[in-house]
Amino acid sequence: MRSSYASSTTTSPSTTATKPLPTPAPAPLTASASSGPRSGSGLWTALYMTALGATLCTVYMYATDTRASVHRYIVPPLIRTLYPDAEDAHHFGTEALRVLYRIGLNPRDRTEGVANRASTALSLTAFGDEYTLSNPVGISAGLDKDASIPDALFGLGAAVVEVGGCTPRPQDGNPRPRVFRVPSIEGLVNRYGLNSIGADAMASRLRTRLRAFARTHGLREDAILSGAAGVPVGSLRPGKMLAVQLAKNKDTDEHDVQAVADDYVYCVRRLAPYADVLVVNVSSPNTPGLRDLQAVEPLTRILSAVVKEAQKSAQSSSSSTAAIESGLQTLRARAPRVMVKVSPDEDQDAQIDGICEAVFASGVDGIIVGNTTKRRTDLVPGKLQLRSDEQRHLAEMGGYSGPAMYDRTLALVSRYRRRLDEQSIRGEEAKTLFASGGVTNGDQALSLLNAGASVAMVYTGLVYGGSGTITRIKEEMREKLIEAKAKPVVRVVTEKAAKVKA
Repeated sequence: MRSSYASSTTTSPSTTATKPLPTPAPAPLTASASSGPRSGSGLWTALYMTALGATLCTVYMYATDTRASVHRYIVPPLIRTLYPDAEDAHHFGTEALRVLYRIGLNPRDRTEGVANRASTALSLTAFGDEYTLSNPVGISAGLDKDASIPDALFGLGAAVVEVGGCTPRPQDGNPRPRVFRVPSIEGLVNRYGLNSIGADAMASRLRTRLRAFARTHGLREDAILSGAAGVPVGSLRPGKMLAVQLAKNKDTDEHDVQAVADDYVYCVRRLAPYADVLVVNVSSPNTPGLRDLQAVEPLTRILSAVVKEAQKSAQSSSSSTAAIESGLQTLRARAPRVMVKVSPDEDQDAQIDGICEAVFASGVDGIIVGNTTKRRTDLVPGKLQLRSDEQRHLAEMGGYSGPAMYDRTLALVSRYRRRLDEQSIRGEEAKTLFASGGVTNGDQALSLLNAGASVAMVYTGLVYGGSGTITRIKEEMREKLIEAKAKPVVRVVTEKAAKVKA
């Protein structure tokens, strides 16, 4: 029995070789088996990409917001460390803003355009009712000498940006070094000497900007010039104004008033089509003899020539050379306003009266009170000891600017406002005042407005305070108005103008 069972179940080697065992078919993959590891990997990738995107978005929003503390406490001192020469730092800052604006990474005031009561509390009208400004803070000339970054500066929150000064022909200015820091008092001394690319080059740059704006928004140039586009010709932004500062060439004889006037007229002819305001600079301390032109007779002749030429930019093409030489097809609907920038050192009553007399006689629309000063008194607080290099820098020849100028600016604004109002003819538009000199905070800006200015302008405060300075000043102004439950700025300025007209 045992033998029979063995023989029936045992296979021979030959049988095994001829009949191989079949290979088992692979089991079908189930959904869970195929997607387990891959699904987990895809989930982690998605989470990683989401986190990376959120991080980049947060960094972008922070780095491009003027309220970010990095723009005040890190960037300015870092630039001063990397660039011991102040002019090198100036060029780096300008170029950095230009590049960042081009790629959309420039710092910007994100409090603008927010529709609430706080955002409208600072709005006001200027030059009668012709311009409605979003706020009363501006940036003075000198920061953007060649009109290379006006849009980036508008992005910082300023309602007025002044570019230049621009001379008829290109000039290099004074030899370097020509800009000096005094950090302990957050001051600067400069003797640039009105280095300029010239009126032709600046006009070309501004014309290219206007045409690029027209193409981007699907507009014709004549729609912008005529006002149909709803934006000012210069700023190309609602609630903003672009001011272009004009100056004479250094080698033009200051004793030949006609030659000087011709310098300014040439600048007007080239630049009037692209400016909301033309600013006649007769107050730079770094151009020999320029401040002598603030005397009544030469100033009246120069300003009269500028006003006459500016008005041609809005007249028929047969009588206007500005639009024709600029290659524009249509003249602007309104001529640019004209202001004169005066020195803080011309502070005697007779000097102020003479400047106001020239303003009324020539038809100029207003005055920018303040520029750099040659004086070196009362700039350093009594107990403060400057370092030896700062003492040397402060003693350099040139014009000083910084917070120590504020009290002088405030006093001059009050005096000019009083003189202008006294000489104003009943019923005519009140002359406009801008204030420039020493402004670093919102309380100072409000004090200047209360003294009679329409706009408080900043320059050196931006150098030390960083790109968030304008936003910070405006926020402080809003807080002060809320605390005091004061009237909006527009009502204050309007009521002051009404008193002049009454």
